[in-house]
Amino acid sequence: MSSLNLDDFTDLIERPDGGVRRDAEARRERLAVPPGSLGRLDDLGEWLAAAQAAVPVRPIERPRVVLFAGDHKIAELGVSARAAGSAVELVREVLEGGRPVSVLARRLGVPVRVVDMALDCDPASLPEGVVRHRVRRGSGRIDVEDALSPEEAEAAFRAGTAVADEEADSGTDLVVLGDLSVGGTTAAGVLVAALCGTDASVVTGRGGLAIDDLAWMRKCAAIRDALRRARPVLGDQLQLLATVGGADLTAMTGFLLQAAVRKLPVVLDGVVASACALVGQRVAFRAPDWWLAAHDSGEPAQAKALDRMALEPLLAHGVTVGEGTGGLLALPLVQAAAALAAELPERPERPERAEDAEDAEDAERQPEAGPGTEPEQEAAQER
Repeated sequence: MSSLNLDDFTDLIERPDGGVRRDAEARRERLAVPPGSLGRLDDLGEWLAAAQAAVPVRPIERPRVVLFAGDHKIAELGVSARAAGSAVELVREVLEGGRPVSVLARRLGVPVRVVDMALDCDPASLPEGVVRHRVRRGSGRIDVEDALSPEEAEAAFRAGTAVADEEADSGTDLVVLGDLSVGGTTAAGVLVAALCGTDASVVTGRGGLAIDDLAWMRKCAAIRDALRRARPVLGDQLQLLATVGGADLTAMTGFLLQAAVRKLPVVLDGVVASACALVGQRVAFRAPDWWLAAHDSGEPAQAKALDRMALEPLLAHGVTVGEGTGGLLALPLVQAAAALAAELPERPERPERAEDAEDAEDAERQPEAGPGTEPEQEAAQER
């Protein structure tokens, strides 16, 4: 299908350093706070140490939110509470600081990067830095047509890897990955159902802006129809993304895999990021070792994907808004784990008790029993 060979990622991606993780675990045993008393923060600190190949772990000082944006024509079927083609409104609100992710990012001092892959709008209406990776205007209606052509799928995937390289080269030390899309959760549901071998009804959720029962049934039918188109191409992950994914999901998959190559930890926000991660796992089985699941969004497809990858969400606050919000809520937890692992003092070694030292000295001075010693003299006198 393409000159791009995804099999290369299997060889390029290494696991976080196991030896460093064992060193981090040994250091944790020596800390003043008893092992296990910090719960998952202990595991997080050790994971970060292995990812950074550093003991003690370095603080997370340059995190960034990266949001891939796109419209999906499947939204024309009424599967979303938002109008088809309206993802650009979300993008503008994020850029203007009016979305939840914008508020949290300001409070935490984290920059937000938006990458337009397939918004259904005039690219001139958005900043050049946002639109320069765009592949097309809206991804295809996946129940009846491919989301992307083979050439568009390769371009989107390469755009994702390029963004990952840019972040790694700029010194970003952790990425919160999310999406800004309309119809994206439907495409994500198709990918998860196809890769997990399950039915549409098992993965169909209500979306970030909750839909009513009629819209849920339309969404379930759309996923069912797209799933029929997905199953024949399960052996080729890039073709799968081209068939039922979309430009934004394809770019996110490329980003995740290249971030693992560059040893850049990623926090997965919601169902779309989790679906892309599941595709990435199919490409390179070691890749999920570089990812954290931020939270449980309540989307059944997300739960299915995370379970398949053995990733346990850090939080369960019922946040469904998407756009990286749940990922940012988890960021202080990750930063706290790094700080505790690095800054808690080790227990001082217990000094030897004075009486124990005196007994040891007496034992050293005591002569060994032998001819002419006191025990033998006493025995001779008794005879």
